[in-house]
Amino acid sequence: MNLLKKRIEEVGDVVTDGVLRLDSILNHQVDPELIMAMGREFAVRFKDSAPTKVVTVESSGIPIAFATALELGVPLIFARRKKSVTMSEQVYEERVPSFTKGIVTDIMISTNYLNSEDRVLIIDDFIANGDAARGLVRIVAKAGAELVGIGIAVEKSFQQGGSSLREMGCRVESLAKIASLTNGKIVFD
Repeated sequence: MNLLKKRIEEVGDVVTDGVLRLDSILNHQVDPELIMAMGREFAVRFKDSAPTKVVTVESSGIPIAFATALELGVPLIFARRKKSVTMSEQVYEERVPSFTKGIVTDIMISTNYLNSEDRVLIIDDFIANGDAARGLVRIVAKAGAELVGIGIAVEKSFQQGGSSLREMGCRVESLAKIASLTNGKIVFD
């Protein structure tokens, strides 16, 4: 997606050879026009899969997943990292490490919102090692739902996350693929 690549070139901040900061458009401040354009693009790419739910992990994936769900006309579910007092007792839960946060957390979705009749599209902002996405894939399987695809805004293709999901047989569509962040330079695939 050329618009996303252009914005990455304009505002992307290479923190290390493995970390790209896009806080001004995706992860802290959100560029609504860009987010809506990404949602439209994902909807075009996955409409033929007829998803009934869009799923993401809180919090950075929510804006893009919301835009995608809106375009597809289906509900959005975001996996929570902490169980709230209002959350159903019954949850699908997985333990996943976070590449950027450097911690391991539990992600959970209430059994009230995901079931065997659902066709699930997973949407997220970044993929590095793919741990969060694989956790969501396992939750979808626990629910007996069908995974129809995974949409990633920015795939760091020099890390194994996207390729490991493809090797599992998942359809993965990335809007921008970054081949390298070496020496502070963003190189796209």
